[in-house]
Amino acid sequence: MNLHEYQAKQLFTQFGIPVPASSVAETLDEMRLGATSVGLPMMLKAQVHAGGRGKAGGVRRCASDAELERAARELLGKPLVTAQTTPEGLPVSRLLLEAPVEVEREFYLALLVDRAAERILIMASAAGGMDIEQVAASDPEALLVSRIEPVFGLRPWQSRQIGLHFGLEPDQQRAFAKLLGSLYQLFTECDASLVEINPLVLTSDGELIALDAKIELDDNALYRHPQLAALHDPSQEDAREVAARAEGLSYISLDGDIGCMVNGAGLAMATMDLIALHGGAPANFLDVGGGATAERVARAFQLVLSDDKVAAVLVNIFGGIVRCDLIAEGILAAVKEVGVTVPVVVRLEGTNAELGLQRLAQSDLAIETAATLTDAANKVVAAAAATRAGLEAELQAEVAADRAAHAQASVGEQS
Repeated sequence: MNLHEYQAKQLFTQFGIPVPASSVAETLDEMRLGATSVGLPMMLKAQVHAGGRGKAGGVRRCASDAELERAARELLGKPLVTAQTTPEGLPVSRLLLEAPVEVEREFYLALLVDRAAERILIMASAAGGMDIEQVAASDPEALLVSRIEPVFGLRPWQSRQIGLHFGLEPDQQRAFAKLLGSLYQLFTECDASLVEINPLVLTSDGELIALDAKIELDDNALYRHPQLAALHDPSQEDAREVAARAEGLSYISLDGDIGCMVNGAGLAMATMDLIALHGGAPANFLDVGGGATAERVARAFQLVLSDDKVAAVLVNIFGGIVRCDLIAEGILAAVKEVGVTVPVVVRLEGTNAELGLQRLAQSDLAIETAATLTDAANKVVAAAAATRAGLEAELQAEVAADRAAHAQASVGEQS
């Protein structure tokens, strides 16, 4: 689960990590009230779950009330499109008003989980700021990487090593050691998967301040942190993913046009890989779970087809816990209930698979069955291509009809 910057900084404050003075506003009236406490000039920051806000116009320096009012009206309630969002962007429902800081130097600091090494990883760079991605790509040596041994925890030498890498003075190194220790405490106590400060700045007064903050929490551990779970903002997520979570389904939107409905995360990944191998592009990851029922299949169909991009659907079910003939009944009921208008390819394997496929084949619905996963992938890729071709032909026919009507109208006007 992602936190907004203002939420992350509230956690930073709780753990003794220095941040600029600030205020949060959800309305223009709250913005005006917050401006009196923060003072001008100030930084106005759109709150969305995406990086690259500065380059997208989501972070603005306002030197007057007029500038602040104009910027707030342009951002609040509008979508913000950055390099890390979809073309539709993310809605801005809150603004962070923050006192500016006189920056002498910028650094990058992050703690994350190294799953391969099964360790918490510290990443630090003396070159922080908006272009850290380019720095990491062009000069990997500029990133200092240090792993924390779980038995010993964060060691003093690691703080000194990073402080020297940053080129900090002795007093500044002691302040940094305290900051890094607090960051590690926050990471472990809150069950985070990522805590990032970019930039961590050294001010003209020699103080270290977290100018930005990004925190990702482990969803699997949120049951231990109800106060953190309450910070969840569903407006920053795909509406289908939110609906799927409420139904107990694992769903992730993707950019393709082949809807996938599979039981089991591993099988779902393999299905998506095979679709890509045969020239298609998955529209989603969807795991209906090992105990798939007719009702869950119907809800899953509704979820997949709520994506307008979907040109064909592949259902790939392994009947281990559940019988494939019952799943087939659920598929037939779902197709009728939902009113599926795109091609559907079904592959069943496991308990009563032959009986399930027989029931699908005997139905009067436009459902194509497949004997193997490769066969299913080939058929659904071909079906999606046919759907796209049909839509393109319809579009061209509409354009041609409009042109003909326009030409006829022009002739009528001339006569």
